[in-house]
Amino acid sequence: MKDVFSYKDNELFAEQVALTDIANQFGTPCYVYSCTKIENNWLEFDEALNEIPHRICYAVKANSNLSILQLLAKLNSGFDIVSQGELERVLRAGGDSQKVVFSGVGKPAEEIKRALDVGIYCFNVESESELERINQVAKQQNKIAPVALRINPNIDARTHPYIATGLNQNKFGIELALVLPLCRQIKNMSNLNLIGIGCHIGSQITEIEPFQEALDCLLELIEQLSAENISLKHVDIGGGLGIRYRDENPPSIHDYVFALRNKLKERKFDIILEPGRVIVADAGILLTRVEYLKHSNHKNFAIVDAGMNDLVRPSLYNAWQDIIPIYKNDFSKQTYDIVGPVCESSDFLGKNRELAIQPGDLLAICTAGAYGFSMSSSYNSRPRPAEVLVDKDKMILIRKRETIQELYMHEEGIPKWI
Repeated sequence: MKDVFSYKDNELFAEQVALTDIANQFGTPCYVYSCTKIENNWLEFDEALNEIPHRICYAVKANSNLSILQLLAKLNSGFDIVSQGELERVLRAGGDSQKVVFSGVGKPAEEIKRALDVGIYCFNVESESELERINQVAKQQNKIAPVALRINPNIDARTHPYIATGLNQNKFGIELALVLPLCRQIKNMSNLNLIGIGCHIGSQITEIEPFQEALDCLLELIEQLSAENISLKHVDIGGGLGIRYRDENPPSIHDYVFALRNKLKERKFDIILEPGRVIVADAGILLTRVEYLKHSNHKNFAIVDAGMNDLVRPSLYNAWQDIIPIYKNDFSKQTYDIVGPVCESSDFLGKNRELAIQPGDLLAICTAGAYGFSMSSSYNSRPRPAEVLVDKDKMILIRKRETIQELYMHEEGIPKWI
């Protein structure tokens, strides 16, 4: 990896900290994040939009560590949440509730109530039944709920089917034909205030055209709403900008933003973006140690101490992430499958990788800052890893390694009378 993760005298560093030092102090597996990279990625969005009213709402699901949310809150970031748990994290980290948008298709009544209590900016609504529920909860609270309609524009984002969200077969968003009738209906719902419209068509999108098509769809809807004297405060373009894991060639943040800005000239509403992966992915690595090398007539395996419970993306999406040594060795390379200790054949982190390694060596799984720890689990009763934030020459433990005792601390034993 380039930039904040780079080699110095054949040893990999995170900013000014040797990754070997992090492994020695905090153990492996361990997630390591660069403070500088997170801040720079967010600021690149903010600066590209500096001439128009905007709100950058970081998608908390990408990485929800409190310290990372706190970094972003200090930059004046907004937040895109999909649960009350994420809302409480944002509040605990010092985030402004009035800069929170609440997305997701299955909001329970108690979570809607909590969001109203703390005064979030708006709910991104995805169905007629959700509108009715929000209106009912708001009426019980004697409040007016700010809502925005999330549209399903039936646009192919040309991404992995598991992370495509803008097609008719996806569960997300409101069908185009239903939008105008719902907007008319909201006028008669006394506890709702329609303030925006938006869409989110998927994740890891590496072309500008799907975003432009989605925005065209939104702008056409806005014209139709305007003709019915329905004015809006904002348009939410969602997130989903992809990054380079291997050979992808996504647009830069600057090119992506300016392509959308060209369609929004002289529009009298705020712009909301919901980036997640592109803020944190290339700011993080997963540090792991080689336990064994296993050779056969068919395959060579490097068995490491990180598994699919720590990083599920390769197993879930067949995702490719670069895997590099912490020390560059000068002995000959061999081809390995990098696998973990979890009792599943799907437990792999990378296949057919050319590496010069031996037992005890450290490896970095790159671009692991997004959907790494946040999707981790304790499968096989494996404690989840530590998380460390690097700020120039400082390494800060921002999440302790889970202990075995913590795995079952909320479980009850069988009563003695059974």
